[in-house]
Amino acid sequence: MKSSIWLAAAASTLAIAWSVQAADVPTPPLNTASPHYGTWGFDLSGRNVAVKPGDDFFAYANGTYLSRTEIPSDRTRFGNFDQLSVLSENRVRGILEDAVSAPTEKTAKIGAFYKAFMDVDRVEKLGAAPISPDLAKIKAAATKDDLITLMGDHTRLRRGLFGIYIGPDAKDPTHYAVQSGTGGIGMPDKDYYLKPAFAATKAKYETYVAQMLTLAGWPDAEARAKDVVAFETRMAEATWERAERRNRDKTYNPMTPDELAAYAPGFDFKRLLVASDLGSVNRIILSDNTAFPKKAAIFAETPIETLKAWMAFGVADASAPYLSKSFVDAQFEFRSKTLGGQPEQRPRWKRAVAATNGALGEAVGEIYVEKYFPAESKAKMLELVANVRAALSARINKLDWMSADTKAAAQAKLAKFTVKIGYPDHFRDYSAVVVKPDDLYGSVLSAEAADWNREVVRLNKPVDRTEWGMTPQTVNAYYNPSLNEIVFPAAILQPPFFDPKADPAVNYGGIGGVIGHEISHGFDDQGRKSNGDGVLKDWWTAKDAEGFNSRADRLGAQYESFEILPNEHINGKLTMGENIGDMGGINLGLDAYHASLHGKPAPVLDGVTGDKRVFFGWAQVWREKIRDESLRQQLHTDPHSPAQARVNAVVRNVDAWYAAFDVKPGDKLYVAPADRVKIW
Repeated sequence: MKSSIWLAAAASTLAIAWSVQAADVPTPPLNTASPHYGTWGFDLSGRNVAVKPGDDFFAYANGTYLSRTEIPSDRTRFGNFDQLSVLSENRVRGILEDAVSAPTEKTAKIGAFYKAFMDVDRVEKLGAAPISPDLAKIKAAATKDDLITLMGDHTRLRRGLFGIYIGPDAKDPTHYAVQSGTGGIGMPDKDYYLKPAFAATKAKYETYVAQMLTLAGWPDAEARAKDVVAFETRMAEATWERAERRNRDKTYNPMTPDELAAYAPGFDFKRLLVASDLGSVNRIILSDNTAFPKKAAIFAETPIETLKAWMAFGVADASAPYLSKSFVDAQFEFRSKTLGGQPEQRPRWKRAVAATNGALGEAVGEIYVEKYFPAESKAKMLELVANVRAALSARINKLDWMSADTKAAAQAKLAKFTVKIGYPDHFRDYSAVVVKPDDLYGSVLSAEAADWNREVVRLNKPVDRTEWGMTPQTVNAYYNPSLNEIVFPAAILQPPFFDPKADPAVNYGGIGGVIGHEISHGFDDQGRKSNGDGVLKDWWTAKDAEGFNSRADRLGAQYESFEILPNEHINGKLTMGENIGDMGGINLGLDAYHASLHGKPAPVLDGVTGDKRVFFGWAQVWREKIRDESLRQQLHTDPHSPAQARVNAVVRNVDAWYAAFDVKPGDKLYVAPADRVKIW
């Protein structure tokens, strides 16, 4: 489990949707310069001072920005996070185009991949031909066991009922373990199949399945599409709720292959492991374990022709980004337009950048860091992290609800945090990936095969603690509980998060809040379950755990009171970890700023006090507009709360915010002191 500051966009968890645009369509010059805000780091002109801070602090700090900002037609949302994503995208495009026009030994492979994606004429000429071999294998399958064998081939683009991956063992994070969870559905969440509010979307999904099967040349496409959606609906009924899938105690269920076969008859798991090059494995950790027998039984009961059609659709859907315009357009209409509300397809070069990042991310990142990440940024970040970590240490010592023994264990964990800034010490070797500038699909499959083979080969080796889970050009950050590490890629270390030229208070509200957010993940409702060595182990006294849980429950109830869309509220259990991270983020950023003053009064800039600037720095990070369809999807699938809640639901629990903005009883966000939630 990794907990990130943001999941880029709710729609990013779907298969990426693409369409064809001529490679030589002229585009305006790309902006590769970092943004700047106001004279001291905050854009005062973006406020709406007609709104009372105590009624809607998000609107007060960001309202004018929101009113003057339009979401680009090729995006589902836009804000300051997205502005940095666009910047990273532009910079990577420049890197890739240079790699095409003037390749070096270091850049030739990324240039060839980008060139292959941009070769529209060849992609269009091939049509569905790249997936024909996979479709032929599915058609030729005589038994369900044959289909299981195909599901186990991790070198192809297709969907399986039971996903397999390799990662650190949560109870022994020095070693890798084979792990598995259930799948089977093609829409974002089980709610899309089962809740009446999504009935129209479900009908459009059936149309989309039929379109893909037709394009793939599958017989009786419309009838098979009905069967596929009915099959997936049964799978949705057996799928765990997302909030339940967050629970690290419930999702650690080791079994031997023999035990799994007896536990979930109807599906040959040993065959799946053999097909995945894992036939010698004697232990597998299940996540949503009680779903396994249910889905295995559904598989056993389903006619083979339905399963074949389901697998054929999965191949076409997963491969669509790399196929001809008809596939791309069909996928865009459902995946991006229907589900996310995105009016127009992204230009092809943007999709080529995303695909190259996905296949050869660290090879791109190595060049990105050389061009765009100054060494002084890393040094300054290490200083900020140390200050924020010290702030949490001080807060732990002052907690009135935690015993001395648990405090000592918490301090020990905090002291063992690993901090990664900017980029990995060693970039990944992509020598096993074969890239041909005239073979996009083959290059994608080679990257898939290299990824999986890399996982299998290292299964019996010690866990690589130097590895990164994000590329340097990613605008995000994360905490990994099994490695007890916080990670900040280079691309997020820019304004409005981090600006060496900005007032320190704004930096402490921005990147300081992000640092505090990620550190707090080590002590959120799930991260707290690992100790300083990353071991999933209960190091809390029963009384302290009860005190934590009661506070977390109160926080969840607060978030669930926010109605974001008509009859759509935040899921407090799904978003609990991120909400605790946000609460910790602003509190730790504020404390670290106060400590940095060394007892001196904070300067007042343009009539704005130091504390106000910290809160403005936090609010500015979350400036965002989002389309309703995408927002609805976020509420059902994303562990992060919507942007307005990441501001309003947080500050209302911080005493200093009330003092800074003179918030009084009667203001809409006002919470009585006794009811304010304080955890860390």
